[in-house]
Amino acid sequence: MPIRGCEINASRRAFIAYSLAGGVALGLPMAAAEAQHRRQLMEMTIRANSGIMTLINVFAVAPENQQTLVAVLKEGAEALMSKRAGYISSSIHFSKDGRRVINYSQWKSVKDIEAMRQHPDVGPYLKRVAGLGTFEAIACEVSYVHYGS
Repeated sequence: MPIRGCEINASRRAFIAYSLAGGVALGLPMAAAEAQHRRQLMEMTIRANSGIMTLINVFAVAPENQQTLVAVLKEGAEALMSKRAGYISSSIHFSKDGRRVINYSQWKSVKDIEAMRQHPDVGPYLKRVAGLGTFEAIACEVSYVHYGS
């Protein structure tokens, strides 16, 4: 599913079929030195007109599935997405009412997001995600940032 323009409002099942990297490698640990090195290189950057693509997934979940989904998304970010070309960072947010999870990830380009979606490990991981909730995907660029004093 190519990304055109700034926003995608894919059907929940269609996006599940194309989004988020994943698979059987979720249980593989990363060496401590490599993990520390990767963290130093990948810092969240929220800056207007940076050219960085942001992929935001807003999940609707049953409260009993919220923390499981958070764990699955965290595993996917650490073991799979972080290994894809163009990946910069991910942050996962959960609502206090237990009904929403937001995955905010940054990529160097739209091509990198599309390549991630085509990776062979995506299928098994998406099946895990699909069983936990529905979601809307939005791909965009930052246009404005304001910092308080």
